[in-house]
Amino acid sequence: GQPSAAEVHVALANSGTLQIELLQPCNDAPSMWRDFLDAGHEGLQHVAHWMETPAAMDAALARVAELGYAIGQSGSTGEHGRFVYLCTEGHAGTVVELSEACGAKAQLFRRVAEAAQGWDGTDPIRRLQRLPMRETTTN
Repeated sequence: GQPSAAEVHVALANSGTLQIELLQPCNDAPSMWRDFLDAGHEGLQHVAHWMETPAAMDAALARVAELGYAIGQSGSTGEHGRFVYLCTEGHAGTVVELSEACGAKAQLFRRVAEAAQGWDGTDPIRRLQRLPMRETTTN
């Protein structure tokens, strides 16, 4: 893969236990987010499966490699925040993400879920501490 300086704005929300992410690429650097839009797609770009430990993420990565899945994009949002998007050639547009949801990333996801509980519709935009995006690699 090639390193990419992809930048993305992220809005997070929860409906019960379902997390909804709205992603907006902020530059033209190579990424599967940009590829999705450039192909004329709208809507659901990925579905994610969260791993709660680094060991679970390692096991999932080994399993998808064993099954022959190719990684289209990978990166990290801080320590224990790895993510990969798998190539899904048979389905135009939507891809599968494996996400290491532990450490600071898990704490952020918990805060978003807690904020959604009992939300009355007021104050919909709440700025949170930015997660550092480490280098992203696009294949």
